[in-house]
Formats: sequence, C-alpha cells, structure tokens
Amino acid sequence: MKKNVLIIGAGGVAQVVAHKCAQNNDLLGDLHIASRTKAKCDAIIESVHEKSALKVPGVFEGHAVDAMDTGAVAALIERTGAQIVINVGSAFVNMFVLEACIQTGAAYMDTAIHEDPAKICETPPWYGNYEWQRRERVAQAGVTAILGVGFDPGVVNAYARLAADRYVDEVKSIDIVDINAGSHGRWFATNFDPEINFREFTGTVYSWQDGQWQSNSMFEVGREWDLPVVGKQKAYLTGHDEVHSLSANYPKADVRFWMGFGDHYINVFTVLKNLGLLSEKPVKTAEGQEVVPLKVVKAVLPDPASLAPDYEGKTCIGDLVTGTKNGDAAEVFIYNVADHKEAYEEVGSQGISYTAGVPPVAAAILIARGDWDVRKMVNVEELPPLPFLKELDRLGLPTRVKDKDGDRPLDY
Repeated sequence: MKKNVLIIGAGGVAQVVAHKCAQNNDLLGDLHIASRTKAKCDAIIESVHEKSALKVPGVFEGHAVDAMDTGAVAALIERTGAQIVINVGSAFVNMFVLEACIQTGAAYMDTAIHEDPAKICETPPWYGNYEWQRRERVAQAGVTAILGVGFDPGVVNAYARLAADRYVDEVKSIDIVDINAGSHGRWFATNFDPEINFREFTGTVYSWQDGQWQSNSMFEVGREWDLPVVGKQKAYLTGHDEVHSLSANYPKADVRFWMGFGDHYINVFTVLKNLGLLSEKPVKTAEGQEVVPLKVVKAVLPDPASLAPDYEGKTCIGDLVTGTKNGDAAEVFIYNVADHKEAYEEVGSQGISYTAGVPPVAAAILIARGDWDVRKMVNVEELPPLPFLKELDRLGLPTRVKDKDGDRPLDY
C-alpha cells in the first residue's frame, strides 16, 4: 500500500490534480506539489483551502524544483516521503522525473508522451523512442510506471480495452474522437501549453491502418461526427500518443485519432505556421537578438489556466470501436461528456484540464489501494479497466455506452 503524493507541475491540469488529491487525502496521505516557481504551487494550495477541499486535516506543501534535474527531483521525493509521483509538468520533463522514480522506488505516472525540445514528431511508435526503452530497468527496480494516464491518452485507452473485453470479440477499428464544443470567449487561445499544443499539430499525422503506419498532413483528412450532447462536429485525423500504444496492443485493428477544430482555429494556425511563427528554431531580430518564434507566440497568447472563468459548453471524448461479436458485426461508442462551467465551479479549472487531471488521481488511488500497483511499466490498456472507470465515475467523469441497445451509463 503506497501513500503520500508528489505532484510535478503547477498549471491548469495540476490544479485539478491538487483538488482531487485533496478530496481524497484520507486515501492518499500527505500531499506535495512542486514546480520551478513555488509561488504557482502556493497559489494552487491556497485555492484548495479556499474550496475547503481537504477531506481530512493533513499536509499540503509547495516546493521549488527544476524537474529536468533528476537529482533534485529524487531528493525531493526522499525528503517528502512521497511514494506516488503524478507528473503533469511539461512533456519535456518526463524522462527526468521517471528516472528519479526509478532511483527512489516511487510510483510514476504522466499524462502525455515524452518530447525532446529539439525534435518534433519522431519516428513511430513514439513510446519506443524513450519510455519503452526503460521498461526493463523499471521492472528490475519494481517500480510502477503508468504511461499516459490522462483522458486522451489514458481513459480512451481504457475504453478500448473495455470494448475488447465486453462488447467486441475481434476488434477491427478504434476511432478516438475528441470534441471540445465549448467557448472561452477569447479571439484565439490554446487549452494546454501552446508550445506543446502547436508542436503536436505541426508534424506528421500518424495513424495505424491495414497493419502499418500511414502518414498524412494536419487537416488533410476530416469528417463530420454526430455525437451525443454536442451534436454534429467536424474533426480531423490527428497524430496522438495513444495511437502508438494501442497499435502495439491491437495490431490487427485500425487505430485513428480525430480532434475537433473550428474554421477560425485552422485559419489562425495556418497563418502562424506559414509565417514561420510556430518554428522552434531560433531567429535573429534586426537588433541582433536571438528569439524562438514559437516561444514568442506562447508569450503573447493567454495562459491556458486563465481561460477557466469564462469557459462555457461541453466536451465529448470517446472511442468508436467496431468488430464482431459472436460472429456478427458489432459497434460501440464509449464516451464521457464534461461541462466547463461545472469544472470551474468545483476546482477552478476548465473542462479540458478537468478531463486530463482527474484520471491520474483515479490511478493514484488504485495504486494506493494496490489494485494497479503492478511494479512494471504499462500503458493504460494493459490494466483492468473497470476499477479505473468506476473510480472515475466517483470522481466526476462518468462513462456512457452507446450501441444497438441504446445510450446508457456504463454498468459495472
């Protein structure tokens, strides 16, 4: 039984993680949050106290740490006595934090694949470039490392596993659809760190089809989806983390990821890209100053956490899985709908951060209880899905199922 949690990162997702950990500190023990800027950690802790979110009186402390310094992270883990580390910092820090967990024995989880700041869209499968290369060391150390346990990747991986376990005997296709039908009221903004968000959309779009990797460009392939609650929405084939593990675990199935974008977003993105403003390569100004265009764009755009108070509308994220059941064609859509305003009222963050931040807390609770303390490196679809989805339901992210028998809450 593990307890005492260290949260790495202090953005909008970290705020959700902090509040949800606080609501369950009777199970999770002492809580700590660390970032390069301690003031951001302190502000999140203050918001937890303002909401009286701690279930029982307990420790919640903030710390300053450079998460790209493995030694410093390891020392902080030792000093705080944390046995569970929830990494919701930048994707650039993942391997440094994972290494600290290997050294200290703490359980590790993250919500996105590791990225090298100097590289964009590496050769698939992406997990094979960094994470999976450490599988053996993680297993030898007896460390639990759960990769990509946000919503997508994360919950959608569990949906795929649930479909394969319960609704489809032979999986033929897994289409993950992410629709944000909300509005933040700003002229233009990104829901996560702009630097990571834009990097995600400037590279090759990889999907797994006909037993091999297929390459497309961003916004090349689009289709309209008619989804529960949010209705008809245009979504585009997009490169995304979960495709790279699901394709390994379901190699005979086509695996695709679709993300919704409005015309305004696409137009602004295209202009920024064509002007070179999304480049990560330094340029010199007329004054001789060296700047990175992408970092300048990040600096002038709204902080994603600042969008929360004005955000309205809903998200719908789910898996459409097709195949056969008892020899007959079968199709199931497993999904969640979240509300931006409700998320803000509960934890002070918008719905996108909420859907990303609740799942790692559910995973932390399962590790604390021993259900998911597997002492090796896994992706979410390699774990039993029902305990996870049941915990998510309790924490505020209920699962629904739509198939030939209707649209209904998941029956556990």
